[in-house]
Amino acid sequence: MNEIDPARRFSAEAVRKFEPGAEHAASAPQLGEVARQIATQFRRDSLSPVMVSGILRLVEGALLTVVGLALYVAYVGLHTHLAWHYPIMVVCASLLAVLLLEVTDCYQLSALMRPAGHVGRIVVVWSSTLALLALTGFLLKISEEFSRLWFGAWYVGGLVSLLTLRFLTARLLRRWARNGRMERRAVIVGGGKGAETLIRSLEQQPDNDIRICGIFDDRDDRRSPPMVAGYPKLGTIGELVEFARIAHIDMLIVSLPITAESRVLAMLKKLWVLPVDIRLSAHANQLHFRPRSYSYVGSVPLLDIFDKPISNWDSVAKRIFDIVFSLLGIIIFSPVMIATAIAIKLDSRGPVFFKQKRHGFNNEEIEVYKFRSMYADKADPTARNAVTKNDPRVTRVGRFIRKTSIDELPQFFNALIGNLSLVGPRPHAVSAQSHNKLYHEVVDGYFARHRVKPGVTGWAQINGWRGEIDTDEKIKMRTEYDLHYIENWSLWFDLKILFLTPIRLLNTENAY
Repeated sequence: MNEIDPARRFSAEAVRKFEPGAEHAASAPQLGEVARQIATQFRRDSLSPVMVSGILRLVEGALLTVVGLALYVAYVGLHTHLAWHYPIMVVCASLLAVLLLEVTDCYQLSALMRPAGHVGRIVVVWSSTLALLALTGFLLKISEEFSRLWFGAWYVGGLVSLLTLRFLTARLLRRWARNGRMERRAVIVGGGKGAETLIRSLEQQPDNDIRICGIFDDRDDRRSPPMVAGYPKLGTIGELVEFARIAHIDMLIVSLPITAESRVLAMLKKLWVLPVDIRLSAHANQLHFRPRSYSYVGSVPLLDIFDKPISNWDSVAKRIFDIVFSLLGIIIFSPVMIATAIAIKLDSRGPVFFKQKRHGFNNEEIEVYKFRSMYADKADPTARNAVTKNDPRVTRVGRFIRKTSIDELPQFFNALIGNLSLVGPRPHAVSAQSHNKLYHEVVDGYFARHRVKPGVTGWAQINGWRGEIDTDEKIKMRTEYDLHYIENWSLWFDLKILFLTPIRLLNTENAY
């Protein structure tokens, strides 16, 4: 059994192709009033413990560097012949200290919440860091040239700074944990005895950062009680999809035996479209998997089924990417945008810009900016009637800017604001249709493309799937390419798409 890999057993492709339990969002049941009220309480984003510990790494590295450099300026001065040696040594030692603190698990949540129990480990790490520094200086025969007073002062100053920061951080984290500012919000999927055992196990873990928001189960009250371990059953699996789109949920924990494969797959068929981590409870499971398949809450094992795409530091890197390249795009294309605005004004009456409601991250509605390409009195904000070749609603300037995609340039401002990304699945209008059917009615799992922020350009457009959607096959292929992008995302992938976009826009065959 050790060779079983649940990542393969419950792959995204397997879930998509699983037929029983497939439902379109159009037929999803409405969320109950109590569940809606609870979901509203969790609308505000919480701080991820991963992000908090990551920020602390940066702060501690910077703190040790500042203390070392300040003492260097105070005791040694800037006029020494080792003017560059001291700063380089300070930076290297600070980075080494952070690395050793990481290796010794000093950035685990338990260590951050209870620093008193880890003082000895921090002292050993900082002492080892400066001991290695002294040994390096001795081996290179340069130790005599450095100030002993500065070295001793940095040892004491750095240690006092580290411990002070740790105790202040612990107070702040405990406050955040009490008021819900720092937590991982979880929903239990499946009720009964299994869910109760799981909840009791989670509650017994010290420094548990999991906040259970409720339970969802398709079974009636006879087979699944309305209250489990003090937590209410808020609705069915179908209602959970709407609940998770109102509340900012981080994790879904499926409390079902893995041997009930059909039932698990039927649930995942409905849930994988959400931008959350999906875990399968393994605390009462007799099967054993590869260690890399598990994550843990304290000592409670969970099988990793799906991970939230582009989360934590990946999302930070992508946001920085968006800001930098959006500003560059605005600067580079500003002459084109100014000329386009003038041409639109001269060509027809009406505003220069056109705002349209589209689906954004997690299915939320956003307003996307475009240059107006239609006559003002014939504009279609709902996009219910797609633009076709030689469409009489399109102006003369509109035909040109649509073919060249100049009408999309204002979306650089959307990316700068943050409701769009530069690269991602292209956002479709809320009421966009194919053959009088909404897109999610044509493509099963369509909303899974909203697990990440939509983009100004995307992998589907690079591969020729842009322009009019006049067949069901086109929206299906767009969705397939979008899902491929989500499952294979990297910054290099974004760069590749961004730089290929101008080349692929030369093909205007499907752009009207």
